[in-house]
Amino acid sequence: MLKGIHPLLTADLLHALRSMGHGDVVAVVDANFPAAGLGPPVIELAGASAPEALHAILTVLPLDEVAMPPASTMEVLDAPQSVPAPVAEFAAVFTRHGFDDVEIGRLPRRDFYQQAREAFAIVRTGELRPYGNILLVKGVVNRYDA
Repeated sequence: MLKGIHPLLTADLLHALRSMGHGDVVAVVDANFPAAGLGPPVIELAGASAPEALHAILTVLPLDEVAMPPASTMEVLDAPQSVPAPVAEFAAVFTRHGFDDVEIGRLPRRDFYQQAREAFAIVRTGELRPYGNILLVKGVVNRYDA
């Protein structure tokens, strides 16, 4: 355990987040997401919900201020405008981190899977609720942010 580091940020997750460059994507996904077959390394956070993992990640990850949107969730099949409970909680986490003005986009399932396939890493959580998935685009750390 380290001081000042969220306990969900395992060594593997910290290494992946630190290794990412500006514009790289990390996917935070639920327990049922088919992560292992997509290609990117899978980091398991089986004891955490997706919103808990998102909170931990946002304690250290800057979001891209240029990418529009810098975060995207998966649309609900046959109800693309609905907001599943995990997605509502993602918005609350964004607000908690001062990102209340940041747009969280929505992608059709196949597009979400394609972007996850191209992600730098996939963080699979223990989230059992459907649609607990979000893509995050890494931004830059300015000397004043650190």
